Amino acid sequence: MAIEFGSSERSSLGLEWELALVDHASGDLSPTAPEILEQLDLTDENGITRLTGELLTNTVEVVSGVHRTVRGAADDLSQTIDLVRDLAEPLGVDLMCAGTHPFGQWTQQKVSDKERYATLIDRTQWWGRQMLIWGVHMHVGIEDREKVLPILNGLLTYYPHFQALSASSPYWAGEPTGYASSRAMLFQQLPTAGLPPQFGAWANYEGMVDDLLHIGVIDHYDEIRWDIRPSPKWGTIEIRACDGLSSIQEVRGMAALVQCLVEELSTMLDNGEEIPTMQPWFVRENKWRAARYGMETILVQNAAGDERLVDLDTRELISRLEPIAERLGCLEELHELDLILDRGASYQRQLTVAAQNGGSLKAVVAHLVAELRDGLR
Repeated sequence: MAIEFGSSERSSLGLEWELALVDHASGDLSPTAPEILEQLDLTDENGITRLTGELLTNTVEVVSGVHRTVRGAADDLSQTIDLVRDLAEPLGVDLMCAGTHPFGQWTQQKVSDKERYATLIDRTQWWGRQMLIWGVHMHVGIEDREKVLPILNGLLTYYPHFQALSASSPYWAGEPTGYASSRAMLFQQLPTAGLPPQFGAWANYEGMVDDLLHIGVIDHYDEIRWDIRPSPKWGTIEIRACDGLSSIQEVRGMAALVQCLVEELSTMLDNGEEIPTMQPWFVRENKWRAARYGMETILVQNAAGDERLVDLDTRELISRLEPIAERLGCLEELHELDLILDRGASYQRQLTVAAQNGGSLKAVVAHLVAELRDGLR
């Protein structure tokens, strides 16, 4: 089948931020999304909504409009979050975000009443029921369909940066896992999730979608849930590798990094340059390393197998991207990544809070609630 690729402005940006609803008194997850969504309909005249439900009733997703700047998209999210919080607080509910809840039990969660979620759970069973996870998705506009797959393949080189900087899921069902991102390991259990193949041409992508439709794995291409994927409907590349980010500063910083990298790779194609890629086995190894070790990851940098600490590589990457960030109007936001580099990623901050509070995971939830409400301080 021919898959049309929508029209979008180059390097335009849209953000999606999944938020957990937690009981103020206990810190446990609260199944109050249906009540909040019923009271707050933010659907515009084109049927685009700024607030949606997700697989579980303990989650809402805030969605920005299409923006040219990171600041505009992030401010859009913040305005919606303020509206959600105004409804949640009288219910005794707080908002937080992390890749996983520190002590929430997947067996106690309710699935949202939608046919597509029922179908997903029916097919994936035990693994699908365990998807007690949250993430941030970032769409970046691509003006030419022929650029999509080369840029996607190039972005896979930066997968460990996305994963390590955003890692925020060191706990699972009340237990420390030893992983910076448990979410990365959990989400890839779904049949169409995980790392994308490295296609050479759009026709190869169309052929794969045809195959999956033919054997009934999917009913539509948007059911392919790769960590980085084309989003033909919107004319974007969608980066889904990030854990749930705990603060607006981290959302802005990661969005700026992604926007700048896409623009850099797009410019390389304009100049007739070949985008560097890595072997799939190096990409896979980088994903595992970043999920396991977070900011202590020694990443594989290139096809030659050179290695470097992710912290050092990220600092150099930020410096390299500064001229692009200045042109896109996100230099300040790009340097908000310095907060992560200097203070630690969310998983590190969570582990520190637990250690300072006798192992209390309720204290970790309170910390995450405060970061979402007040930002990093």
